[in-house]
Amino acid sequence: MEITTLGAGCFWCVEAIYKRLRGVKQVTSGYAGGNVENPSYEEVSTGTTGHAEVCQIEFDPEDITFEELLSVFFRIHDPTTLNRQGNDIGPQYRSVIFYHSDQQRETAERIKGELVLSKRYSRPIVTEIAPFTNFYPAEEYHHDYFSRNHSQPYCRLVIDPKVAKFEKEFEHLLVR
Repeated sequence: MEITTLGAGCFWCVEAIYKRLRGVKQVTSGYAGGNVENPSYEEVSTGTTGHAEVCQIEFDPEDITFEELLSVFFRIHDPTTLNRQGNDIGPQYRSVIFYHSDQQRETAERIKGELVLSKRYSRPIVTEIAPFTNFYPAEEYHHDYFSRNHSQPYCRLVIDPKVAKFEKEFEHLLVR
C-alpha cells in the first residue's frame, strides 16, 4: 500500500471522487501542511493556520498508479486558481500535492510540467508540490460527508456535477 495526500479545494468533493476509484482502499478528509497541531475546522477555516483541506488516500499501486491518481487530481479541480476553488476562497482551499516519497515528487513534477507544456490551461498552473509533514484527520462529521448528506444543497449543486463529470471521464478507473 502507498499513501498520498492531495488538496483540490473542499475535501468533501475530493473524498466523494477518490472513494469511487478502483485500488483506493481508504480516503480520509483532514488538514495538512500547517503550523498548528490538531487544528479544528473552525481554525483552518480562518486561513491562518497554514493548513490545506486535503484527503489522505491509501491505495494499492498494483490496482491504480500514483500517475493515474494525479490524472484524476488535475481534472477534478482548477489548478490555475490560487487559494480558491469556485466559491471556496482561502489558502485552505489551495491546490497542493503533498508527496510522501522522492518518486511521488518526481512524478508530480513531471506531470505538472507535461500539463504546462500541453497548454491545456490558458493560465499558469499554481499547484504546490510540497513534502508531506503532517496530517490531522478532520472532525467525524466531515467523513463520508457526500454519502451521508446527499440531499444537502452543497452536495446537490456542487459535488453531484463534479462526481458525474468525473465518472464519465474516468469510467475505466471506477470500482466495478
